[in-house]
Amino acid sequence: MFKIFIYIVFLNLFVSALYAMEYKKLEPFPLNNLTYEEEKVIIHKGTERPFSGKYNKHHKEGVYTCKRCDAPLYNSNSKFESSCGWPSFDDEIKGAIKRNPDPDGYRVEILCAKCDAHLGHVFEGERFTEKNVRHCVNSISLDFKEAKEKVTEKKAYFAGGCFWGVEYHFEKLEGVKSVVSGFMGGHIQNPSYRDVVRGKSGHLEVVEVRYDSLKVSFETLAKLFFEIHDPTQKNGQGPDIGSQYLSAIFTSDAKEKETIYKLVGVLNQKGLDIATKIYETKTFYKAEEYHQDYYEKTGKKPYCHSYKKLF
Repeated sequence: MFKIFIYIVFLNLFVSALYAMEYKKLEPFPLNNLTYEEEKVIIHKGTERPFSGKYNKHHKEGVYTCKRCDAPLYNSNSKFESSCGWPSFDDEIKGAIKRNPDPDGYRVEILCAKCDAHLGHVFEGERFTEKNVRHCVNSISLDFKEAKEKVTEKKAYFAGGCFWGVEYHFEKLEGVKSVVSGFMGGHIQNPSYRDVVRGKSGHLEVVEVRYDSLKVSFETLAKLFFEIHDPTQKNGQGPDIGSQYLSAIFTSDAKEKETIYKLVGVLNQKGLDIATKIYETKTFYKAEEYHQDYYEKTGKKPYCHSYKKLF
């Protein structure tokens, strides 16, 4: 009788172990333990108080991940300041976000596509950035993984008429490592100066500014750009007339766009009607060697670029 009892106990333990193994197989991925406050937002679709989250004013480089399952959701270069009280992003990592109609009947809820964690809501048409989208996310739904290696050398692209003069002024700014004259924005690959000067390539004369972001900010570069040419001239720059000489800035991410919109707003308040166009960065083509460091080689001074303090 005792042997039968032992056999039954062993059988029950074996069956329980099989159920446990099967349960683990059915669980697609591990989930992190959540606090009571985190569950109220992430599971029960609550909302944290505005301006209370730790990622609202957060500007480090890295990736924002799901608090519940660690899935990557947003890159830091898509984060922007909207002053709404919650972290704002104008783009998500591809495939990371799921959208559902909100029960309130007019908003759109956003969830982690991997684990269905509630993140917040998405809004369109507010014109905070060029992408015209705002993911309004609860900080408590997020974690953050800082970039392991901080890249301090960055590139910025400015078009302000003849690239000789733009290059001349940027090369004098502390923190700038190099300035290269070239072309950007058109439909012709590997254009020559002859192609661009005819005004039919779609390209603008552009300078590529390589700079140390620990020594000089993109905002400082952009301010100098507005101060070394006439950003209100709509048909070129100075005596150089034509589409290749128009004023433009080619931006690489949402933060750069936000900076430019802010500076343009300041100049508008000063009564300036800014003609500068804002485009996304495209392929940069270096101009012929005789265009590089033109004023340094010739000993001349810029004929249509001069510094005028605006900020």
